Amino acid sequence: MEHESLVEYGPRRAIITITAILCALLEIVDSTIVNVALNEMKGNLGATLSEVGWVITAYAIGNVIIVPMTSWLSQQFGRRNYFAASIILFTVCSFLCGNATNIWELVFFRLLQGIGGGALLVTSQTIITESYPVEKRSMAQAIYGLGVIIGPTLGPPLGGYIVYNFSWPYIFYINIPLGIIAALLTLQFVRSPKYDEKRQARDVDWLGILLLSVFVGSLQYILERGHEDDWLESQTIVILTISAVLGFILFIWRELTFRYPIVELRVLKNVNLRVGTIMSFILGFGLYGSTFIVPLYTQSILGWTAFQSGALMIPAALTTAFMMPLIGKMLTKGVKQQLLVGIGFFTFFVYSFWGYKILTPDIGKDDFFWMLIVRGMGLGLLFIPITSLSLSTLKGKEIGQGAAFTGMMRQLGGSFGIALITTFISNQTTKHTAYISQHLNVNDVNVQQRFEAIKGSFINKGMTLDMAQNAAYKLMQGSVLKQASVMAYMDVFLYLGILFLICIPFVMRVKQRKSATPIDLSEAMH
Repeated sequence: MEHESLVEYGPRRAIITITAILCALLEIVDSTIVNVALNEMKGNLGATLSEVGWVITAYAIGNVIIVPMTSWLSQQFGRRNYFAASIILFTVCSFLCGNATNIWELVFFRLLQGIGGGALLVTSQTIITESYPVEKRSMAQAIYGLGVIIGPTLGPPLGGYIVYNFSWPYIFYINIPLGIIAALLTLQFVRSPKYDEKRQARDVDWLGILLLSVFVGSLQYILERGHEDDWLESQTIVILTISAVLGFILFIWRELTFRYPIVELRVLKNVNLRVGTIMSFILGFGLYGSTFIVPLYTQSILGWTAFQSGALMIPAALTTAFMMPLIGKMLTKGVKQQLLVGIGFFTFFVYSFWGYKILTPDIGKDDFFWMLIVRGMGLGLLFIPITSLSLSTLKGKEIGQGAAFTGMMRQLGGSFGIALITTFISNQTTKHTAYISQHLNVNDVNVQQRFEAIKGSFINKGMTLDMAQNAAYKLMQGSVLKQASVMAYMDVFLYLGILFLICIPFVMRVKQRKSATPIDLSEAMH
């Protein structure tokens, strides 16, 4: 087959691997580095909180729209050219983002940056997979996985450091030198597979592209914005929900009936890929959900800086980095993928349950340490086995199509995770606040004594009786709200843990039937 020839050796393979990982890192770090700078941007560009949220949303929408098309675009223009063009688009837009003068300009360039970035993630995975011989593929996935797992963790501390010492445009400018190097290395070293034919303009699935954009764009908007706009109370959300559902149904119909579909859905006939796609979704849910919730908790409840919150995640990321090659070796030696995934899900359950147990309003940095190390181990156990499971029985062109599916599902899983978690936290906080307030009896001696003590301390600071009473009341209210928020976060950890626990039997069961994987692999390659 033509794809055999893409295997590289020696320094050339090392250069290609480094280039691909650099690109994956650029794209992923950029999706989380902005989170820390939102406040600065808000003040600087005179935007509201919900407007500045679009800086994240636009990037995610650009990402998710382009990811399913990457395989097709690579065939159309040649993988190397498409990959290089994506890097250049990403780099140029990074420069334009840094120079944006108002919020909507920034949002528009972020959308374009996301379109450039989405390609980097999936194409770099395919390039790495195909540059290694079959028996070393798990190792290749391990190397790639390092970038994908460490990326989201590196974003916040790096962003915090840059914003603190320089100013927010520099979180975009930092991409420029890296982008230029990556583009030059790509043009010099990356090779394109030979594809059977180039399509004519009339063979292009324009309708498919449009339907996919409508479906994914609407879905991403609903997920990112639904919570703020009160879900179905908002007319925009209702209209977009309808367009997402219609877009999805029509898109599937179009892809299954058109001669040259933009997304090859038939690849999903492969059992391993189907299961892997679902698991990638859950992995995204857990990976992005937990990357989102811990910094959110430390910043909003404990009042840490962005840099402190980000730095907290580093030991866990290093743990994952340390695990990756070990897992790669285990898979190469023939340890069953589903076993590792099962253990990974269980480890994640332990992490979540631990979080549920230790959260308090005054928890310290050291309390998080081992819990996050366990999370790092769980991610290491999940990432490569899920990816290599998904792609293990695909060949040639299908590898790129499969990688696009798992990549898109991981992104969507993350968006679902973050949207559900934000909504859940706000609902649970309201519920717990009401519950605690009900049980705070004004006639209770303890409550009265506490109130009097606070009031007394305010009077000693020179407040009048009225002012002191109001201030004491506000303080009590604040501590009720804080306690309620902590309880809401505890609920998130508990339910995330249960979700992972429920997955274990499915993983074990589904895969047992497919006992022919090793034979399939050898057949797939000849």
